[in-house]
Amino acid sequence: MTDNTSASAQTPEPASHDVDSVDNSVKRRRVLIGGAAVAAAGGLAAAGLASAGTATAETKTGASAVAAAAADVCTLTEEVTEGPYWLAGALVREDIREDKDGFEVQFTFTVVDQANDCAPLENALVEIWHADALGEYSGYVGGNHHTEDDDGTFLRGGQMTDSDGLVSITSIWPGHYTGRCVHVHMRVHTDVTLTDDSYTGGSIIHTGQLFFDADINSEVQALSPYSDNTTTETQLDDDGIYDGGGASSGLLTLTALGDSVSDGYAATLTVGVSSS
Repeated sequence: MTDNTSASAQTPEPASHDVDSVDNSVKRRRVLIGGAAVAAAGGLAAAGLASAGTATAETKTGASAVAAAAADVCTLTEEVTEGPYWLAGALVREDIREDKDGFEVQFTFTVVDQANDCAPLENALVEIWHADALGEYSGYVGGNHHTEDDDGTFLRGGQMTDSDGLVSITSIWPGHYTGRCVHVHMRVHTDVTLTDDSYTGGSIIHTGQLFFDADINSEVQALSPYSDNTTTETQLDDDGIYDGGGASSGLLTLTALGDSVSDGYAATLTVGVSSS
């Protein structure tokens, strides 16, 4: 893959989906980790800066509790390449699944501003996009050697943060494609102007990627519809983008929504950005 920092500069990735090359000067943008507790809204259990699926932190509920916990975490979440699959003008919506099959993931992000003493960042657009169960991105279908309808919008979209810096987005667990582990792309925008179903303008203040616990992901990928994807899967520890840095590198905290992996997961993360 080729590193890109703007839509105009991006070049579509070849069919082999080679690993992104990371701009090291961007990848080093971090600040001190100053806490270890993050709570999720709506009664979802959450944990802090420990690894997903194994964290043990005090659980709190309610938007105010989330904001209070996030204020104790002063981490600039690592920035990495956007990759070649971003499309401008994402839909502003809570559910980005459309008709895609897969196991539900309820994302809850708390965005905090390192430039403002890690206070919750209100009115920021949190945008995510990722591959479907077969490893295909909307707008680029065929890159992982599958043929399907491509309307350019499935598994893409975002929501505005509230006064506590909170945003929730519902999607599915991503599939894999050659050269990369399973991941989700993220951008945080400020000063956007909302339209009927999208946005215009604004500034991008964070570009990053989100990652999943390797053991849980192995269980997911072994089941249909993910098992229909027979391309080679790169494991988390072998990925060229994820550096093993835990939550500061985008490793999500996961909480099962049922007794089976097919019931889905709640996925939480405090996203540290800098408005400056």
